[in-house]
Amino acid sequence: MFKVHVGLLTLKAYSKGEHVLRFEAIAHHTKQLGCGKVLEKFPQIVTRLAGMAERFCTALDCAGTAFITDGTLDELPLPSQLGAIRVGGVDMNKPRIRAALQAVLALAAAPDGFTVADLTAKVRAMTGQQDYTARQAGYDLRKLRGKRLAGKLGRTRRYHVPNLAARTIAALLALREEVIAPILAGVRSPQRSGRKPASWTVADRDYEISASACRRSSSTWAFTSPPPQHKGQHRQTICDHGTSSS
Repeated sequence: MFKVHVGLLTLKAYSKGEHVLRFEAIAHHTKQLGCGKVLEKFPQIVTRLAGMAERFCTALDCAGTAFITDGTLDELPLPSQLGAIRVGGVDMNKPRIRAALQAVLALAAAPDGFTVADLTAKVRAMTGQQDYTARQAGYDLRKLRGKRLAGKLGRTRRYHVPNLAARTIAALLALREEVIAPILAGVRSPQRSGRKPASWTVADRDYEISASACRRSSSTWAFTSPPPQHKGQHRQTICDHGTSSS
């Protein structure tokens, strides 16, 4: 069972039987739907709940089938323009921006979007860092809007995550946390010896091949930085251990 609580609303996904996956939208108090709570408003209430369930399914589908376009990783750290304001880029190496991306992706299923206060509370709940402020959340959100990873709902102070942006965020987080970080950790650690585990999967084999290739590259090439050149010029040279240099 998978649940998302948004105030007095709940979105739920669970399996019923062997071949049925069921999604539900629950209103614990209809006042949060904003369409009244008398019996005459029942059709509007049902319509709102049906729309919530549909958006919930779309958000889960976008997060589950993630991808990034060519050039995304190169463009993310670059500054962007948000209206008349120039904002910084999105650096995936910084824990704060990764926490903001994780929180934004978690709030993507919110039926009426989310506010800066919602983002602040979500980051604090997910990381345990109570010093994360609303000012920092607002700045991080402007960065994401500059990269089209979040959008504003009309003239309100509420935000949402477009479908393509949800796919991109999920892909970036998976690439950073599940691919790059384990490979770099494997390169730094000694090579494993002994028998392979009994549950050796295709992913384990691919990871071992990638880590071995990185270790061979690290042992073959050495990166050295010479003294700074005149006029502030800097240069990086690559020396092959297998050749001699004068």
